[in-house]
Amino acid sequence: MKIVIPGGSGHLGTVLKRSFERDGHEVVILSRDGRGVRWDGRTLGPWTAELAGADVVINLAGRSVNCRYNARNRKEIIASRVDSTRVIGEAIARSVWPPRVWLQASTATIYAHRFHTANDERSGIIGGEEAEVPETWRFSVDVAKAWESALDEADTPLTRKVKLRSAIVMSPDRGGPFEALLGLVRYGMGGRAGDGRQYVSWIHYRDFVRAASWIIEREELAGIVNVSAPDPLPNAEFMRELQTAWGIGFGLPAAKWMLEVGALVLGTETELILKSRRVTPARLLLSGFTFEHPTWPAAARDLCARWRAIERSSEHDRPKLSRLPGHHPDRNGVGRTHAAP
Repeated sequence: MKIVIPGGSGHLGTVLKRSFERDGHEVVILSRDGRGVRWDGRTLGPWTAELAGADVVINLAGRSVNCRYNARNRKEIIASRVDSTRVIGEAIARSVWPPRVWLQASTATIYAHRFHTANDERSGIIGGEEAEVPETWRFSVDVAKAWESALDEADTPLTRKVKLRSAIVMSPDRGGPFEALLGLVRYGMGGRAGDGRQYVSWIHYRDFVRAASWIIEREELAGIVNVSAPDPLPNAEFMRELQTAWGIGFGLPAAKWMLEVGALVLGTETELILKSRRVTPARLLLSGFTFEHPTWPAAARDLCARWRAIERSSEHDRPKLSRLPGHHPDRNGVGRTHAAP
């Protein structure tokens, strides 16, 4: 297959590209930063030629939400998602040989802050109306709704459209969310966040890739699909299992006020860790999809083992600089980027 991934130069696009190419597929990345075919995410251009004869489009484009939700950032977050989705729809509509399926990134954050009942595709409650949540959390729901509406408005009758309401994708690749969480655990700070009751929805990166392939091949899967493991769990339990998987028996908890201060210092929002995302993948399960890593304790052990394998590989491949002429250990350093197997 030929697979075009707009916005595919980031963490998730890298995971998909590596796996698809390993399976023999052709992958084309559309990127603003030159790491692939260049596009601006807003206007039609030479990049549209890549869609001719492509089998699949997976749109991941969108500015990172790991920032403070000030007016400027809000505008960029919404525009980057809506504009890119709209222009992809225009390009597909104009194509004489359009792709047969369009997987559009969305987010499990669209669901309500909820503890007692899981959100699936049929019975899930869209967020934004909860009385107790901050206004910034409502903004995230508005972004997700606008993102999905842009897909709905695209006139692509020959192309099946799927909204991927994805949970946090956990991979041992550097730069992803798992690295941040494991970093807290490794330094003894990986205890519960706030009261620890908020649910964490997640998915192992291998299951994310397998789910994408599964959806591509099944014509009955159109519209909303939750892409998450079937075992969301409270933050306190989630972090405790990660501690166990790494081999550490403790983790300092962080009170809500501490998280607020930390988020302000780091230039991010506490929603990323305090909102309860209890999401289950009903449509995937009903279609017959089986997870390699359905539960977090086993997934965490696997991810930690892969992380350690990458670390060992990195150490093995690092040149022995102390043996080189002119080496000064206090002034020289070397590194190498490794990917998850």
